[in-house]
Amino acid sequence: MSKVSSKFIFFFGSFAGILFGYDIGIIAGAEGPIHDEFNLSPLWLGIVVSSLMGGAIIGSILSGLLGDRFGRRNIILVSSVIFLVGSIGSAIAPEEITLTISRIILGIAVGTASSLVPAYMSEIAPAKVRGKLSGLNQLMIVSGMLLSYIVSFIFEPVPNSWRWMLGSAGVFAIVLYFGVLKLPESPRYLIKNGMADKAREVLTSLRGSKAEVDAEVAEINSITKYEKKGVRQLFQKRFRMALIIGIGIATFQQVQGSNSIVYYATSIARNVGLAPQVAAGFTVIVGVIFVVTTIIFLQFVDKFNRRAILTVGGTGMALSFFAPAILEIIGLNESALNWITLISLCSFILFYSFSWAPLTWIIVGEIFPLSVRGIGAGISSAFNWTGSLVVGLVFPILADQFSFGVIFSSFGVICVLGLLFVRFVVVETKGRSLEQIEAELTARSEKSAG
Repeated sequence: MSKVSSKFIFFFGSFAGILFGYDIGIIAGAEGPIHDEFNLSPLWLGIVVSSLMGGAIIGSILSGLLGDRFGRRNIILVSSVIFLVGSIGSAIAPEEITLTISRIILGIAVGTASSLVPAYMSEIAPAKVRGKLSGLNQLMIVSGMLLSYIVSFIFEPVPNSWRWMLGSAGVFAIVLYFGVLKLPESPRYLIKNGMADKAREVLTSLRGSKAEVDAEVAEINSITKYEKKGVRQLFQKRFRMALIIGIGIATFQQVQGSNSIVYYATSIARNVGLAPQVAAGFTVIVGVIFVVTTIIFLQFVDKFNRRAILTVGGTGMALSFFAPAILEIIGLNESALNWITLISLCSFILFYSFSWAPLTWIIVGEIFPLSVRGIGAGISSAFNWTGSLVVGLVFPILADQFSFGVIFSSFGVICVLGLLFVRFVVVETKGRSLEQIEAELTARSEKSAG
């Protein structure tokens, strides 16, 4: 077997993250033209936008089952084909029902890839670089979002612009397919399915010595023994607090309002008076803030306590939402209020992208013990996508009935609830061994049950 460099693996793992970010970000530029062409009601617009998240919930659930049965690499290859089908279907959709179905198909691919690709990368990469993958994956996702905003800006003045925007994702799906085609199957999957010799062959092509291969095979065997009881164990009393924290923090990440900006930034900018292409340019600014702040986050994530970062970020997010509402109440003139609204949205993205956006998945990966980590993270991910679906569905309905001040203040209240969740429920994980974290959560679970 020819040696596959870790850089090649990381590139195509990261490329899937770019595709993920692109597909959830491109709707910000496309939803306005879609609304105009099909004359959609607020409810139908919410359905079209959120349908991708509905498919992603399905994909997240199926990915774990199918990935264990047929192999991580094989299912990622299938997901890239589904990406292509969903992209083409979205681009040629004659009406909103076909578009919704196409976006559900696309969402299945997004959910599958977003769950399986990081797992594949962590299983095939050398142990010394696994810790960097969570932050790197987040960086690639926001880079994909920025790329989608730039494409939206370019295509905005073109006739049938939304069809070009949604269809362009197919190009990335083709690149992903041919990239993953060259990758080996996960050694962990091979060992779990009785192909230990093939797993050793893969590891030999990736690792530096026989001793390193032997140690990793022994580690994989140990992990797979634990995993046989994983699903049953997750619902035992001692894992209760870990499950509450995982579900809670993943849900709060979405319902605090981030996706109201990710999905509807262009629409919000148009509604406060910006011309269509200028509004599309505003989303590029949002994307740049996402990327730059995430890069900064990666530099200091391990220097400060997790809960402190979440608290500072959550406080800034809440204040960013409350500011326009307060100024609207005191009677600031409309022109100034419009600019404050745009500045506040940028401020929210800044605080969100260095706190709740990347830290959520780092904490989810730390709080679940080894024996239930996969299923625990999967359930947390399903709740995360559900929160994303709800925000995508209800935001246009709320925007049709209420002012931005009312909507944003509601999101601000949810941010405050997230701060209380961090203060009273989330445990500190920085600098602590997984055994220490497990011991504290087990003690808290037993205390609450008693």
